[in-house]
Amino acid sequence: MAFHGICACHGRDELWFGGVVCTNGSGSARQGKFAGLSDVEMVETRRKEQIAAAEMGEYSAMLQLGYSSAEVKNSADGRLRADLMTILAKVQPEVIYTHNLADKHPTHLSVVREVIAAARSLPANLRPRKMIGCEGWRDLDWLPDDDKVLMDVSGNDKLFRSLASCFSSQIEGGKRYDLAVEGRRSAQATFFDPHRADAAQRLIFGMDLTPLLEDESSDPADYLDALLAKFCQEARVAWRATV
Repeated sequence: MAFHGICACHGRDELWFGGVVCTNGSGSARQGKFAGLSDVEMVETRRKEQIAAAEMGEYSAMLQLGYSSAEVKNSADGRLRADLMTILAKVQPEVIYTHNLADKHPTHLSVVREVIAAARSLPANLRPRKMIGCEGWRDLDWLPDDDKVLMDVSGNDKLFRSLASCFSSQIEGGKRYDLAVEGRRSAQATFFDPHRADAAQRLIFGMDLTPLLEDESSDPADYLDALLAKFCQEARVAWRATV
């Protein structure tokens, strides 16, 4: 999801990337050689996979908070928000890569809810300069082009495949995320502009969530509604222009 940030920092001494994983994967689907794993065994497997990816990607930190999906989705449980507030206050990142507001996975939506709230808790001068909602369980092709955050990750296929190979419990366990993600990024690059040759080979689209940090009174649901309305209007105008 945050591959753009990983690439930006990989092999650099003056920049660093840190990962924060909120959930423990205990309730995830599993098959094949992972079918017989208990929830406890799956949590440990996922923990080791995250560490392997962090080492492969040269992350400066890999924080695993270990919450269950049920705990994250419970908005009355303030522990995750408190943890994220502590992390952001200590680290003061320039950029946050998180889930987007239109993701179809309920746990992802709950995580981004807590990330926004935690970032807003910081004094304005200590908040990240940018927050990007990334593609996950829904791509962002529908976003109007002038609202897309374009993240070109061309030329980094070897690094991506090495990172993806660390997550065998997901890939061999029944979800070919490696093929799906690489295919999506290739498709985004090709279908981005119908009138020009491809300017990138791998492209990730992001939703700019920075305005939600600049105006902490703004409602994320209203912000999403505005983007959806803009898409509908853009599509309607394009269609009517052909009639």
